[in-house]
Amino acid sequence: VQLQASGGGLVQAGGSLRLSCAASGFSFDDYDIGWFRQAPGKEREFVATINRSGGNPYYTDSVKGRFTISRDNAGNTVYLQMNSLKPEDTAVYYCAATQTAYGYVLNNVREFDYWGQGTQVTVSS
Repeated sequence: VQLQASGGGLVQAGGSLRLSCAASGFSFDDYDIGWFRQAPGKEREFVATINRSGGNPYYTDSVKGRFTISRDNAGNTVYLQMNSLKPEDTAVYYCAATQTAYGYVLNNVREFDYWGQGTQVTVSS
């Protein structure tokens, strides 16, 4: 299982970025995918998740209305569209995958088994 996150960069507050998570080495549509982020000195935190069929998008409160998670199962890719970015969104963003069908919306690092390497997002004020 390999996950490759990309699309990070430096953007001014109010700007937008689209992160991509390219998957390989497994049956992509058998896995739920999540995005997490980790700022310096802080724990890794949940951002958004989407189930294996592309439904039930779920977001942490701080990004609701600004971020959108989506997936292209044919292209083995998950996206995180980030609009109206704020300096507090600055972090390394990670995508993660799990095959376990928990039966509820996932939002915890312990629920995910495979992780990408992360992509840096920096939002300047």
